[in-house]
Amino acid sequence: MSGSREGSKIITLVVLLIVLIISCGFFASSETALMAVNRYRMRHQARLKKRSAILVLKLLQRPDRLLGIILIGNTLFSVLCSAIATLISIALWGEQSVWIATLLLTLVLLVVGETAPKTLAALYPEKVAHIVAFPIYVLRQMFYPLIWLVNILSNSLLRLIGVKMTHNLSESLTSDELRTLVHETTGSIPPRYQSMLLGILDLNKLTVNDVMLPRRTIKGIDLNSSWDAIYSHLTKITQEWIPFYREDINHLVGILQPRDLACFLMEKKELNAETLLSLLRKPYFVPEQTPLNIQLHNFQKKHEQIAFVVDEYGEILGALTLDDILEEIVGEFTINIVEPKTVIQIQSDGSYLVDGMLPVREFNRFVHWDLPITGPHTMSGLITEYLESLPRPGICVLIQKYPIEIIEVKANRVKTARIFPRIL
Repeated sequence: MSGSREGSKIITLVVLLIVLIISCGFFASSETALMAVNRYRMRHQARLKKRSAILVLKLLQRPDRLLGIILIGNTLFSVLCSAIATLISIALWGEQSVWIATLLLTLVLLVVGETAPKTLAALYPEKVAHIVAFPIYVLRQMFYPLIWLVNILSNSLLRLIGVKMTHNLSESLTSDELRTLVHETTGSIPPRYQSMLLGILDLNKLTVNDVMLPRRTIKGIDLNSSWDAIYSHLTKITQEWIPFYREDINHLVGILQPRDLACFLMEKKELNAETLLSLLRKPYFVPEQTPLNIQLHNFQKKHEQIAFVVDEYGEILGALTLDDILEEIVGEFTINIVEPKTVIQIQSDGSYLVDGMLPVREFNRFVHWDLPITGPHTMSGLITEYLESLPRPGICVLIQKYPIEIIEVKANRVKTARIFPRIL
């Protein structure tokens, strides 16, 4: 009978030891899963009223209490495992076998109670977090006084070494972190929408100066011209807005929208110099360093669609439309005033013949290259800056390993240039 009782006792201890080892694995996997889980995904699921996600977020609100219950449980069960393994080894092989049992238990706990469950939790943090959230939450509520005491002691120790305890740490993402997050969603978001999201995030990095239509490419009408000349220009200009000025663009008078002119003519009114002035809209000016995201808001606020970019002296540098900003987000969708096919010509040797007034950003977008865009905005300005002298036909310059040959010069500006692919 005594042998039977001894056998039953050992079996009971073995079963209890297995349960304790599994419990150690439970706490180990809980720690890894809850610390590694994607909190933004949890918040999304919580908005969908998923109970386990709500519990996960509640646990993560106080990581000190979460770690408190996990470490208390892990430590307690590890000590119990050691005690029971010692009892089993003494009962089976005597006191001299204790050190063997300790080594075996250490190996088992390391594999079954730590490494394997933590690896599993690291591979599938969301699934494991949903499973462990409820039992961990219940245990945290049950042993709150003990957790509170442990946290008081540990937090006091941290304060002694100069660590400030803050529980509500900000988890907001910066624009660069959001950009990285969007890049990492390849496959989850279609490339087109991914590009649009990146375009929105890049708006605060760009200014109106970066995407404006350069002054020299703005086609307008001089009001000092004869009425016949003005009327002739009106019949030839096909752009969606027409600036009117006196002598030069710096003396801008107003903007004519073709639809305003169409409505006027539909009313069968007589068009002359005086009535034309009544159709002009007041020009809207913006500083050259205005960020694109702010300018987009200003367009919405002021119900404007075109702005003229000015420098600190009030000189007009170029024009910017609402479409220009939207194209930075969604890509090109309108017909530009300067058609790419007329200013970018693909050559048989793989090079590109470009107009000097072509914006560098437009060229990069068209050919998917990366010429510098932080300095001058036109190809002519970029080439002249790198030359550090007046351009002359036949001169070549290497810009970020892109060979560029000046083909034609007019009025000290590069009129035409040939750009070759990057030298590897």
